[in-house]
Amino acid sequence: MIHINITDLWLSNYVPILIYSTASQNNSNSGWETKAVEFFQDQLKERDTHTLVPSLNDVPLHYLKPNSLVKFRCLIQDMFDPEFYMGVYETVDPSTKTKMLRCGKYKDVTECGVDFNSRNTVTAERQTFYCVPIPGENPWVKEISSSCLTEARVVPSTSYAPSRQKRSYEEDDDMDTQPQKQREPHAGPHSPSEHHGNGDCKRQETEAPSSQTASASHLDLNFPLPGEKGPSCLVKVYEDWDRFKLNDTLEVYGILSVNLQFILSMETAEEQRVHSPPASLVPRLHMLHAKPLPHNNPLLPSAALEDNSAFLSSTLSEMASVREEILSYFTHVLLGDALAAEYLILHLISNVYSRRDVLPLGKFTLNLSGCPTVASYTERFYQIIQQLVPSSHYLAMSLQNMNQMRLVPKKDYVANRLVSGALQLARNTSLFLDETQLEQGQLDTTGVRNVTALGNLISWQKVDYDFNYHQMEFPCNINVLIASEGRSLLPSDCQIHLQPQVAPSHLEESLSSIHMHPQASSQLNKFRIYLSMARLLDYSISDEVTKSVEDDFVDMRKDDPQSISAEDLHRMLVVARLLSLSLGQTSLSRDSWLRAKHIEMLRRSRMEQHKCVNGNEP
Repeated sequence: MIHINITDLWLSNYVPILIYSTASQNNSNSGWETKAVEFFQDQLKERDTHTLVPSLNDVPLHYLKPNSLVKFRCLIQDMFDPEFYMGVYETVDPSTKTKMLRCGKYKDVTECGVDFNSRNTVTAERQTFYCVPIPGENPWVKEISSSCLTEARVVPSTSYAPSRQKRSYEEDDDMDTQPQKQREPHAGPHSPSEHHGNGDCKRQETEAPSSQTASASHLDLNFPLPGEKGPSCLVKVYEDWDRFKLNDTLEVYGILSVNLQFILSMETAEEQRVHSPPASLVPRLHMLHAKPLPHNNPLLPSAALEDNSAFLSSTLSEMASVREEILSYFTHVLLGDALAAEYLILHLISNVYSRRDVLPLGKFTLNLSGCPTVASYTERFYQIIQQLVPSSHYLAMSLQNMNQMRLVPKKDYVANRLVSGALQLARNTSLFLDETQLEQGQLDTTGVRNVTALGNLISWQKVDYDFNYHQMEFPCNINVLIASEGRSLLPSDCQIHLQPQVAPSHLEESLSSIHMHPQASSQLNKFRIYLSMARLLDYSISDEVTKSVEDDFVDMRKDDPQSISAEDLHRMLVVARLLSLSLGQTSLSRDSWLRAKHIEMLRRSRMEQHKCVNGNEP
């Protein structure tokens, strides 16, 4: 039996190799796997230990050694059928005829000399998930996540100097003790140096060799959004795979495999092409541990907020003051409209926190009408949102896009895979619909289907995936912001008409100064933490405040039964909830309720005035 110094092995990332080497020489019922998995889970709970593990999201595949421990921040895009493998098998040395039990877990290829007639062979089952990087994950998230992996870059046997494009793994063993020089920190997301200056050096470090890039371009990686980059991965799951669902976002820790895989299969050629792509382009990751991601903001602790009381209390104490700062910033972005800025904050922190039958609770789709169509206002507006939320996507609702884009995922029965669509998004993604791009013309069948899908997403927070002979509902949690000239053709939970305080002649000048407003990256990070934190907070309403709200509703109905409906009350309660959370308050106070009533009164008054001026607009 081989003895393992567990601490040294953890730091060197060679635990997986030696664990299953050790397991091969022990009884298959010795409990080695349970102990190994428990060890990894315990280690990853330690403060900042996860930063020691290199990430497939940040480190190019050709820099990583096969059979090393890596992690991958991803979305489950598809789930393949379970596969059988040799969990335990026996090999025979051809010269000595010595027999040895081997473990088949956590790798794709068996050892040479397998005795297929051995009675000790154990066939096991594992599940395969096709995972992609989180769709629409914004550049600032990738940059901050990558900068947190400085330690992982200098751990022996996992990193390679960027000047070497390709070198044999054996040669690298001699070079592993030479840590890679740490990269100079970037000046921040707005810095021109992100795109210039050291761009060639950065590209050399992060891109795969040109031969791999060329091959990848011919391989359909099935990313939900066009133009996405990053590795896709086949994740092999060995136990409790029923706890995972399609579209879950995970951080997977496992053993990297880039070996060729030869499997006797009953699959068709098309199925094999999709299910067994080249491992050099779509690596295999054998899961040891996976944790669900409640968010993908690298500025927040990865553990639950309850386990970070110090961070929680310090952040809550600052939320009211940060709210004033971000309100001022959004007022500038929205051309001086402070009321619209209030509603933009509420929209960005909204979140489906529960479902009552089919009704999603907490959603707050905002239709910002009256958007200028000059100076590329909506595109610049989206770029601001993109700098503040972890994941987002801009969808120009042009007639061509509506008639040609695939928004809804569809099952391909020939290849036996789920073909992704642009609405296969991770929870809490901000979807920006630019309706100002819609021109006159005829929607075809695809266009009508896409508009219907967007309407269902907004109203019910669900997407009906197309399985040819039937549709299957998949619940989602996506923040939808609609920018339009008039009232949107899509439904929304709240509409507010923009009232710019900037003269049209000064619009370009005002827009040009928007990016310069929160110059310091520390200010941007403060806003990013604020918006993500407000989404994660719990919320409650006391019996006393509930009674007060009910009394208010009755009084309002007494004065004018037509003035307020049950739908209006529901909206006010949603606004009150979001207003409380935006102030760092986890329960509704009387003051917050009165403030919610006040801003709703101002919004409704504005919409009535706009309706009178534009009588033809609903």
